[in-house]
Amino acid sequence: MSIQAKFFHLQAVQNLIAPYRYLYCVDLEATCDEVDESESPRPLVVVPDQMETIEIGLVVIDLETLEIVDEFQRFVRPQINPTLTEFCKRLTSIAQADVDGALTYQEVGDELRTFAAQYPNAGWASWGDYDARQLDRDAGLAGCPSLLAGLQHFNARKWHVGLYDNRPKGLKQTVESMGLVWQGTYHRGIDDAKNVASIIKEMLG
Repeated sequence: MSIQAKFFHLQAVQNLIAPYRYLYCVDLEATCDEVDESESPRPLVVVPDQMETIEIGLVVIDLETLEIVDEFQRFVRPQINPTLTEFCKRLTSIAQADVDGALTYQEVGDELRTFAAQYPNAGWASWGDYDARQLDRDAGLAGCPSLLAGLQHFNARKWHVGLYDNRPKGLKQTVESMGLVWQGTYHRGIDDAKNVASIIKEMLG
């Protein structure tokens, strides 16, 4: 990709976010299951259509300064499969006690809307489109609005591919390929959200 093409791509990204003062960088963890190679075949305890968010991590970038100005993290109590699978606990490092004592999706949504009121005129970004689809799935299962209803979503992974002319990679691999320092624990919502923010700041800076 030529320098000129990258310049035009960056300009296109900047035009997309120009109407906004803040950008929320978001990452979700959800209930999940996978059959290990050492296990006998069995049905999945959690099927994809019934995955529920168990953590939301969100950091706020002020687009005028490209500084992180705040963060929001909550565990969420799942309703359909309240007991986390061993696979899920290993993958996310989220413990059963974390979700047992957590608020419901709808209650976390109320808290998030109060938090977001401090940072109006915002869009939100995630690494890929999974998080946007998961929020819609949660809203359908819970019978309430999505946690980020009404806000424009951006796929930061597509921004990165367009600027760096390479194939999509996982979040941790991307952070390391850009020479940035990985923060925290992989597959934890708030830590992944911070790393998404560091990628976006590097791209826009």
